[in-house]
Amino acid sequence: MQKITAAITSVGGYVPEDLLTNEDLEKMVETNDEWIRTRTGIVERHILRGEGKATSDLVVPAVRDLCAKRGIDPNEIECLIVATVTPDMLFPNTANVSCDKLGIKNAWGFDILAACSGFLYALTTGASLIESGRYKKVVVVGADKMSSIVDYTDRTTCILFGDGAGAVLLEPNTEGFGVLDSILKSDGSGGKYLHMKAGGSLNPPSAETVARKEHFIYQDGQPVFKFAVTGMADVSYELMEKNHLKSEDIAWLVPHQANKRIIDATARRMGLSDEKVMLNIQRYGNTTAATIPLCLWDFQSKLKKGDNIVLAAFGGGFTWGATWVKWFIN
Repeated sequence: MQKITAAITSVGGYVPEDLLTNEDLEKMVETNDEWIRTRTGIVERHILRGEGKATSDLVVPAVRDLCAKRGIDPNEIECLIVATVTPDMLFPNTANVSCDKLGIKNAWGFDILAACSGFLYALTTGASLIESGRYKKVVVVGADKMSSIVDYTDRTTCILFGDGAGAVLLEPNTEGFGVLDSILKSDGSGGKYLHMKAGGSLNPPSAETVARKEHFIYQDGQPVFKFAVTGMADVSYELMEKNHLKSEDIAWLVPHQANKRIIDATARRMGLSDEKVMLNIQRYGNTTAATIPLCLWDFQSKLKKGDNIVLAAFGGGFTWGATWVKWFIN
């Protein structure tokens, strides 16, 4: 019996129309365009505005885009996995809400919360469902409305984040294409450096938690940067060594788009030139779980069937990991 792997057969994406530029932020907090560009590489971000708009409203157009490209009806989807830290609500899950908005009646779904590594966690989970032989069409989405948990008076964090969604369709393959290996890691001791303090069962919402601004992102930048540089770079190199991949075997690095200096450090560790690194942080900022699939969406025309690509991420928790994919789409 031939081994079943989970091939990416379609990619979809969506970013809202409204922009938040560095110049806009200069009017909101004490910062400037040169400072932001130099330290992060970000020029602008897309923001989902409008009453009643939530993360599911990012998921839905990304999935529709994916289905249109593949030529399938959304009802052919058997499972929808949404990686997000900004769910529409704690329950029902955002995958559930998104299926309803898409008119999907034949799928089950769930959310994965692993911060910026969420898409890799969800991709590995979705691939396992395909590899089991029980499912033929699994959609994995990374989506976050980060603007909903950003304090726009905090100049250290408000410059970093944007809103968006990216989605991939996984289908069975017996030719050796698709998700071939993953190394995923976590270290809960890092949670104190990057978290949202209130809103869960530990600190339920109250007038006091709102007044203390505990429903916004908290980040201690220096420890996060230090851990991210080593974690993302080391796990990517570990994945290459484990699978006997050399730098010349890798067509593309698809890194989480948090900070260009972290991305550069990962590329150097892997021995890759800048030309092999997908970079769109300047256009979208950090969209958390959406950054990696949005890169695939942006760069799909440059990918060739058979390309070896390494997806790498680091996020709050701490969570991090790397995934090897052999590209299937022509």
